[in-house]
Formats: sequence, structure tokens, C-alpha cells
Amino acid sequence: MRTRTAPPSDQPVSNQQPQSQLPKTTSKPSKTFILPSSASADARFVTLPNPRTGDPTRYFFCPKLGVYEFTTIASPTHSPRSILYASDPSADKASRGSISKTAELLVSTPVDIIFFVIPLLCSSPSSNKGKRLFQPLDDIIDSHDELPKHLRYVLCNDTFRNALLRRVGAVCDSVKAGDEIMFRVSERKILQELLAKAERMIAQGLPTSLEERFVKQALAVPLMSVTRTDIATSGASLTSPEKHENETESQEGMDAQSTIMTTTSTAPSSASTSTPISESVPTPVGEEFPDEQASPESTTMVRLQRLSTALSFLKTSYISSELCTKLDEMLSGSETPVDFNPLRKHLKHLAELRAEALASRSLGDFSRKRNSEDEDVAESRAEKKRRKEEEEKKKKAGESRGVRELKKVNTAGMKKMSDFFGKTAAKKS
Repeated sequence: MRTRTAPPSDQPVSNQQPQSQLPKTTSKPSKTFILPSSASADARFVTLPNPRTGDPTRYFFCPKLGVYEFTTIASPTHSPRSILYASDPSADKASRGSISKTAELLVSTPVDIIFFVIPLLCSSPSSNKGKRLFQPLDDIIDSHDELPKHLRYVLCNDTFRNALLRRVGAVCDSVKAGDEIMFRVSERKILQELLAKAERMIAQGLPTSLEERFVKQALAVPLMSVTRTDIATSGASLTSPEKHENETESQEGMDAQSTIMTTTSTAPSSASTSTPISESVPTPVGEEFPDEQASPESTTMVRLQRLSTALSFLKTSYISSELCTKLDEMLSGSETPVDFNPLRKHLKHLAELRAEALASRSLGDFSRKRNSEDEDVAESRAEKKRRKEEEEKKKKAGESRGVRELKKVNTAGMKKMSDFFGKTAAKKS
């Protein structure tokens, strides 16, 4: 059997690139970093121990600018995104664009180098003794034999040396011995430095998430009771049982629309003919938030709560748990730089009011539980409806124009496709 041979080799070869030479998808997606534009050529990615936990973490170090940590900005899980990187037209023609499956950006944000030095200062041999001694910074660094090499590179960098000494001096007592400066860690200066950072945070404004959850919700005053007042006065006379029933029914209908919110200290009016019903009402976020311009006391509470929130964020992010315990003891002591005792008393009072409101709600009106359950059901239904609408939008976005136009055709009176494929009728004999 004869077969045809392949075409001659002198024919022009197609410009299409073989599939085997196409770039393959990597199992680990590439990461996109946004770095400072003014970084020097000596800038490097370094692995430093996390100031809070000590775990190795990736940072960006520039001798001219300092240390930067990375904040991850990613798309929500319910709406995934991807990033398309186009090639530069002026570059080599062989260069191509690429696609990142996860739309994740790692933005570099500056972090104070002092947070990496504080664990070394507090764990040095001289600090563990009863009386702390003054030491040069180089001796403190050399006393840690197992210091990570990247951290040693940052601390011993000549270009970064002056900035490092200034930051160490901010949290240490220092003395000058000849041409050399000697340091001794001071927990009080560490606390003052953290408070100064917290003051700058609240001056610039806290993020919306922190403001809503840790300031507004924490200082929201609960409404304790609901008093329903009848429209009819006590002097109204009832002449017949039928009139009494009619007025009672109409009065109950009007009670649902006219309610007077009072606190537990408010007494019911003597003109009211109905019994006051105590009902706990949850405070909507933002409605019962104390107005900063209402009184100096409320302004002080708001400021102290913001300062406490910012300080807690700094401690839980950059300070070890052992040192946080010592700093909290200093804040609660008599020589604290900022007195948080009024805020603690106010928060304790609010906690008692919430507990009292919860108790009155559970022992009072049982219809409140049904209303909350109805609200939960309504919220779940609204969430299901929203998801269904999103799915329909995604389906419509994936449909072609022809399919959308066919759906608009009026098919009234037309046979279905299944009618043409039915069983044939039996032939008459």
C-alpha cells in the first residue's frame, strides 16, 4: 500500500509558534509589590523577625528610607479578580504580557526600626539583671549570638547608622562616654513613644472599620425602656361597655404609632391610663453616639477611646506580650502619662446598662424575640435575593447578543422542538 510523502522542506514554514514553547502556568502565582519610587539602588528584600511574634517575615529595606512592611490588598472572595500586565511596545518584541490569576497587591508601608530593636534592648544580658547598665549599641547587638543575618545587616549598615541611633535614643536613657554614646532601655520612654504615635494616628483620623467597631459601638448608650402613653386622658368617661370596647380597640391601634422613649429614671406621666411596658431597644450604631460638641465630658471620652484604640493596635501589632503587660501596669498606675480611669469607669457603667437592658428584654416583652427572629429571616431572604440577582447578572454578562435577542422573540402559537421528535401515529390498516 502506497502512502503520500510529506511536503518538500523548502516550503515556507508557518510563523505560528509551537504549543510546546508557550509559557507554562506556574503552580505558585507571582506576587506584585508596590515599592517606594525614591528607593536607592542598595535597597533589598530582607527577612526579619516579626517584632510581635518573632516569626520570619519579608520586609523591604532601603538604607536611605528605612524599613518597610507589606500590606496586602486583595479582591473579595465572592468577587475574584485578575491582573493583566501588558508588554511595553517600545521594548523587545519578544517580551510578552502576562496574567496574574489573583488580583493581590503588596503595598510597602514604612515601619519604625525601633520595633525591631526593642526586643534586643529588653533581652540583653545587662537588662535581665536587677540593675540595668549603660552599653554601646554595638555591644548590645554583639551580645545576641543567634541574631538573624538580615537583621544584623540592617543594624550594622553604615548609611542607616545615624537614623538608627536617633530612634534608639528615643526609647533609651543615654550617656556620652568620650566619642561613644551608651544606652539603657527605658520602659517609660517606650510608653511615651507609643502614646506619641497613637496621638498622630487619631490626629490623622482612624480607619472607618476601627472607628465604627471600637469607638462608636463601644460608647453607644443603650436605650433602656419604652413607655406607651394613651391618647385619652384620665378624665374621659365611659358610658357603655360597647363604647369601652371600641375605644380600647382604637386606642391599641394608636399605641403602635405613638411611643415615647424614656430611660429607667424617667417616671410615667400621671395622665396616662395604660400601664408602662419596659422594653429594651438596641441602640443603632451612629444614632446614640455621643456628640463631640455636646459636652466636654463626652468629648473627653471619645478622645480617650480613640487613643486607647490606637494604642492597643500598636501594642498588638509590634510589641511582645510580656512588654505589653508591663506597659498596661504603668498605664493603670498613679504615674501614668495619660489617665484612662474616667474612660474605664464610663465603659463599666455602659456595660452595666447593657446587662440591665438584656435582663429587662428577656423578662419583659417576649414579642421582642419574635421581632428579632423576623428581622433575621428578612435579612437572610434579602441576602439570598441579592445573591440570586448577582448570579443572574453574571449569566447575562456571559450570554452572547444572539442568545439575548432570541429570548425576546414571541413564541406564542409555535410548536416546541420536542413535538417534531415524538412517536409517529399508528398507521391505519
